[in-house]
Amino acid sequence: MIELLTTQEMGGADRRAIAGGIPGAVLMENAGRAVAAAALGLRRGQPVVVLCGPGNNGGDGFVAARHLAAAGRDVRLFLLGDRERLKGDAAIMADRWTGPVEAMEPETVGDVVGSDVGGGAGVIIDALFGAGLSKPIAGPAGHVVDEVSASGVPVVAVDVPSGVDGSTGRVAGPAIRAVRTVTFFRLKPGHLLMPGRSLCGDIRVADIGIPEQVLDEIRPSTFANGPALWGDTLPRVRVDGHKYDRGHALIVSGGAAHTGAARLAARAALRIGAGLVTVAAPASALMVNAAHLTAIMLDRADGPEGLAEALADRRRNAVLIGPAAGVGEETRQRVLVALEAGRPVVIDADGLTSFEEASDNLFAAIHADPARPVVLTPHAGEFRRLFPDLVDLPKPAGARQAAARSGAIVVLKGADTVIAAPDGRAAINADAPAWLATAGSGDVLAGLVTGLLAQAMPAFEAACAAVWIHGAAAGRHGPGLIAEDLPDCVPAVLAGFLR
Repeated sequence: MIELLTTQEMGGADRRAIAGGIPGAVLMENAGRAVAAAALGLRRGQPVVVLCGPGNNGGDGFVAARHLAAAGRDVRLFLLGDRERLKGDAAIMADRWTGPVEAMEPETVGDVVGSDVGGGAGVIIDALFGAGLSKPIAGPAGHVVDEVSASGVPVVAVDVPSGVDGSTGRVAGPAIRAVRTVTFFRLKPGHLLMPGRSLCGDIRVADIGIPEQVLDEIRPSTFANGPALWGDTLPRVRVDGHKYDRGHALIVSGGAAHTGAARLAARAALRIGAGLVTVAAPASALMVNAAHLTAIMLDRADGPEGLAEALADRRRNAVLIGPAAGVGEETRQRVLVALEAGRPVVIDADGLTSFEEASDNLFAAIHADPARPVVLTPHAGEFRRLFPDLVDLPKPAGARQAAARSGAIVVLKGADTVIAAPDGRAAINADAPAWLATAGSGDVLAGLVTGLLAQAMPAFEAACAAVWIHGAAAGRHGPGLIAEDLPDCVPAVLAGFLR
């Protein structure tokens, strides 16, 4: 289930399912039952407090309360607002609840969830607000959220923790931190984007009866990054193949004192399967690089002219420029030379920053050859330098607009890396462990992308695969990771996937 549905798209899925003959009350019954099942195993024997909001999320809460009570749990249900004002399926489910409905007063809720005796809460069901909440939680509801947060009682959230925007992961005011979140049919972007992801806890996707066919009409363009998205296009080594079948990546080195980043990238390109890798270095950096390189080749390339000469060899079919390349006019010219050569190009780090005041020149050079794949790999600071007007947008929207403007695949890095294509596709990556945030890890990622492009993998899929493999390699290594470790963890990740 790689498709991610915005709140609007999920609403469309509900409507299509209902139009196809599945009553909304059946969908709500299935949703609430799934929430109850997720809560049943937590703190067995202790009371459950269900906090219901005035909409369909509250209706799910009424169903969950009924099933938990039927399973023998002591349940107290609090409703925000008047029961008589509930509508549609939520009103139906409220009528099926035979227990008391208590008014949601912050003081009362605070006394219950903060008590460790008698009627205190062992588990809280957060059925207050759904994924489409568009404004900060305020007033009595905000105070209730604060009381829940202060209690330390484990929370099971319905769809998303209250206060989290399901489409963007953004939090505008107080929000609940859940230990478990139960969502329905498909994940939403907010389950994977920060800070929403950090508030969801363990996420479970429940089948509530929506048919898969609704996706054919919705045609989602946002995906959870993983092998299901790109696995069919990942290069395989053929029994009758040889190294020349697997491409030749060219990695541009910085000067004598700035060579390590290029070598990290080059080793990653080789590990991911490129048949040959060459580091193109200025004369001043040849001996430094030569002292460290073995399987990776070395070629002299002084300035833009030298890079053009290195690219005259058409077998060098993918180029990376930027890691420790230096910021300034010479790097700008070398980037333009790489683009003019017509090969797939990855631009990272200094290659991006060098265009801070000349982004239109970069984008024009990319658009000049729409058939040539280009991948930009900015972190947040580099993204701001190239796209200052997009930084305040939700991350997928900003990355999509950047891709359309630049004509390139954009890998907007971070704990929730977003990969976006000019055609509107976007993938959100959530497998990266925290220890991946270390010096040089971005150089390795750029090398992985370049190595896959050298093997003729499509650019969007290559970028998505590189990001996922990068995170999986870090996860395989564990704490204490440094960038030098990453390339050597890649073979085990590939072996596990290919097996």
